Amino acid sequence: MLLIASAAVLGCTQDEPDFTPQPKPPVSARPAPAPTNTTRTAPATVRPAAGQAMVRMALPTGDFKTSVLALEKTAPKEVLVGKPFTYQIKLTNLTAVALKGVLLTGKLSDNVTLTAASPKGVIAGSNAKWNIGAMAPKETKTFLMQGTAKTTGVLIGCSNVAFDVPEVCLAIKAVQPALKIQKIAPAEVLLCENIVSKIIVTNTGTGVASNIRVTDTLPEGVTTLDGKSSAAFDFGDILPGEARQVTIKTKAAKTGKFTNTVAATANGGLTANASATTNVTVPKLAVAVTGPKTRFAGRTANYTITVTNNGDADARDTVLTGAIPTAAKLLTASDKATATGGQISWKLGTIKAGAERKVTMALKMTQQGAVRITGSATAYCSKASAQTVTAVKGIPAILLECVDLEDPIEVGANETYVITVTNQGTAVGTNIVIECTLPDEQTFVSATAPTKKTVKGKVVTFAPLKSLAPKAKVTYRLITKGIKPGDTRFKVSLTSDQMTSPAGETESTHIYSDE
Repeated sequence: MLLIASAAVLGCTQDEPDFTPQPKPPVSARPAPAPTNTTRTAPATVRPAAGQAMVRMALPTGDFKTSVLALEKTAPKEVLVGKPFTYQIKLTNLTAVALKGVLLTGKLSDNVTLTAASPKGVIAGSNAKWNIGAMAPKETKTFLMQGTAKTTGVLIGCSNVAFDVPEVCLAIKAVQPALKIQKIAPAEVLLCENIVSKIIVTNTGTGVASNIRVTDTLPEGVTTLDGKSSAAFDFGDILPGEARQVTIKTKAAKTGKFTNTVAATANGGLTANASATTNVTVPKLAVAVTGPKTRFAGRTANYTITVTNNGDADARDTVLTGAIPTAAKLLTASDKATATGGQISWKLGTIKAGAERKVTMALKMTQQGAVRITGSATAYCSKASAQTVTAVKGIPAILLECVDLEDPIEVGANETYVITVTNQGTAVGTNIVIECTLPDEQTFVSATAPTKKTVKGKVVTFAPLKSLAPKAKVTYRLITKGIKPGDTRFKVSLTSDQMTSPAGETESTHIYSDE
């Protein structure tokens, strides 16, 4: 907008300059000259020089505190016809801002010949024009017009000031918020572990992203720790360039690869999506214990325990333990086993997926019965156990001994045979039968035994001994008579329920004749 203000110089008295304020002019309006009998007093601090007339006006309101420009004009009170005189215009920017498009026009009556304008302006007849352009805040500029009166009379000098009204500007910032979402999850976890992941939302745009909501929809087989299939979070507002994050813990019900997708929404239709994949694996331990199905008491049994990882993840910190049965005694163990308090253990470390570890131990069976050998393996996220049973049996190891007390003997003398039966084994011997066969050179006299005897010719049979405990023994005494000389053989045979063939013993006796 261009604002034009006008002022005119009228005749002034010697002592009091003429000061004619103008009303607020309309745009491009030029006020008519004021009557010569109307004067206004300039501010007391502004006084014209002797012989000078001056007018000072604030434009466009007339108020020096609220106006934009101050226009001050000074000229001689009287000039001689045909003699040059100088007409001065001062223009001041009353504001604290720069003005633009300032245009000053100085106009004299037609009976004045305008001869010069300083600074250089455009002269047209009795008018001068200065295209000032910009004026700095509080800046004052002075302009001179030189002319000559052609005739006597009142010379009227008017001025126009035009300037661009400063624009009233309001800055409106155009912004565009933008969402970026990230799902950061571990590439692999074990089945027994929680899947701990982060959701990060960043405003990568230039404005505030408002009312942000994040929805985490979990894949089938994965839930939150409280069993839900999805989770939602309100992130509120995020400033440009800022980020906000949340941590979520979930768990898988089975192994496999799970892809988790998250979505973010905000006001203005903003959306963003992201996903992350986690492979859920597990070690699967299996234990096998192998050893003899049966053993006799007092004998050694060797065992092998195999730990296999049948899973798709390493079995970390694997430890194998077992109990040493009370009916057995540990003899040896492989792989730096540790045995204490009836327990034996092996630190197997990490067993790779598909790999196995074997350990061995040797036990001496000390008691009869079912001896249970166990193996329990534990690792991070896996455990397994197995067992085997060895039937420990006892065996009646029957020792048969026969000695003659008198050797040699003469014909007609008696010989005593002492038969001792000892159970050196670990089981009861049952139905033990002793049968003695006399040589032709002897005949039966008598017998002392734990069971009854039966004599048939040269054969003496004792009724079965029902049982003979381990480490127990019984004695049979049988007396014969030598009936003819010879180098004889007294034979003893033993059978029992536990024996598949008889055990025999022979004692030689020399019978001689003293004739």
